[in-house]
Amino acid sequence: MGDYEDRKDYSTGALQGGSESMADRLKEWLEAARTADPEDYNAMTLSTVDTEGHPDARIVLLRNVDREGSGFLFYTNYQSAKGKQLAGHPSAALTFFWPALERQLRIRGTVEPLSAEESDRYFNSRPRASRIGAWASQQSESIADRAALESARAEVENRFPGEVPRPPHWGGYRLVAETVEFWQGRPGRLHDRIRCTRQGGSWIQQRLQP
Repeated sequence: MGDYEDRKDYSTGALQGGSESMADRLKEWLEAARTADPEDYNAMTLSTVDTEGHPDARIVLLRNVDREGSGFLFYTNYQSAKGKQLAGHPSAALTFFWPALERQLRIRGTVEPLSAEESDRYFNSRPRASRIGAWASQQSESIADRAALESARAEVENRFPGEVPRPPHWGGYRLVAETVEFWQGRPGRLHDRIRCTRQGGSWIQQRLQP
């Protein structure tokens, strides 16, 4: 397929240490990412481990941050591949990459299901088509063809002509961060990296070598 030897020298910004808290830096970075890319700034790679210990990864959307910057919320089908993996091994990693800012954000922690009330509240805020889709799709399962999926969607449309309730197999998760790493590209590949590690109710910051 050819070599991939293109190189880019990062020069957009710098990452200073100091007294800024993890939560304040996180808020600043997310707001800067929203400004730079309003449509996709909250796209993140969710990495999990399957029952055989193999890593798996996919893009999901961050929907909220709570617990003073340590709780990262996302939603999915509980019976999907990632839902089953999280049920068996409730630890995961999140990775954001914002090319325009030359920044990467890495998060690791434990994952817990959201309450039914939290999942209901978010589900009811979704467009009708997305709510229909949550019922129609048996996420990660095989299907004969696209026509079968469209048929399932039509059946759900007929089943719920009015309000569409949240399916019992669909809801949210919260990744409770244990480590958060801020990465800023710098010239000559001497990138800035600051890792924040939670210890009790505090965050300990360390600068890492690139």
